[in-house]
Amino acid sequence: MKEKTHIRDFDWWLLLLALSICALGVLEIYSATRNTQLAGMHWRQMWWIALGLVAMAVLARTDYHTLLDQAPLLYLLGLGALVAVLVFGEVKFGARRWVSVGGLSLQVSELVKLTIIVVLARFLAEVRTERLSLVDLAKIAVLVGLPLGLILLQPDLGTALVIVPVAAVGIFLAGMEWKHAAAVALLGVMMLPAGWLLLKPYQKERIEAFLRPGADPRGSGYQVMQSRIAVGSGGVWGRGIGQGSQNQLGFVPVRWADFILAAVAEELGFFGVLTALLLYMALLLRLVQNAQMANDRAGMYVVMGVAAVLGFHVFVNVAMIIGYMPVTGIPLPLMSYGGSATLFVFMGLGLVMNVRMRRFVN
Repeated sequence: MKEKTHIRDFDWWLLLLALSICALGVLEIYSATRNTQLAGMHWRQMWWIALGLVAMAVLARTDYHTLLDQAPLLYLLGLGALVAVLVFGEVKFGARRWVSVGGLSLQVSELVKLTIIVVLARFLAEVRTERLSLVDLAKIAVLVGLPLGLILLQPDLGTALVIVPVAAVGIFLAGMEWKHAAAVALLGVMMLPAGWLLLKPYQKERIEAFLRPGADPRGSGYQVMQSRIAVGSGGVWGRGIGQGSQNQLGFVPVRWADFILAAVAEELGFFGVLTALLLYMALLLRLVQNAQMANDRAGMYVVMGVAAVLGFHVFVNVAMIIGYMPVTGIPLPLMSYGGSATLFVFMGLGLVMNVRMRRFVN
């Protein structure tokens, strides 16, 4: 009887939305790579989706309270893994972010995001006051700051930025006084000059290209300019799968990954993009609904942490391809090609399913 209850309580609508987004992504990955040396990449993406579904099922069956109990150990393991990446990781595109496991390259920071969600959920659930104190905020800053700093050393600014909204949403839901929020915002503004000095040259170029997109159209501004051309050329209905010139001729960079929505816009048009965004909106609303139904505060924080990550990814990626935010290398969840990122999303959805299926447990 217990097993039947779990199957009944599984969020099949959430899974259907996720797989619909995956299907659109696989279609566009196929179109973007079919006439290149990367032909067949869509099959690898489908393999990662299958692996993600298995990981989701495993996490859905493992009581999330067990994970919360092991949060300190998971946190230490996560920090250790990030240190190991800095020492033994593979260098790709000038960054040391990956480790090889069984012939597969895994981006450890993607999986560590789940650990941070669980750790913050446990910490915030144990706060018994209506408002967070300065001591609580300081502890959260340390919990988030340590892995964030290690990720920045790889360097991986995009993933590091994703951790921030997880903490921000958790702090907001737990209760943060406005004076503390203002103080944090002021501190962030004051640290901007120091942050600029710590950026790598290519990261500075991306920000400068965002501020002056036409200054270097063949250099730092090339990606965004070609992306915007692709978005505009698609019109209302698009040119058709395999027919987009910017996509098929390779003008749009990494059109199977970070800029996949630009390829969708060119080949499927405004309605293709609208369909994708509506699917994401429905997915996020479903996550919020599951958070509202959680049995306890910890479960609510876990689900909202996953929602914060996915929402931030979608917002930044969409803004990036139309030139409203700097290029940061943040992929579009479930649609962009990427094994570690796809695996993380399905594991996150597994945690959400976990919370949902135990919403009636005393």
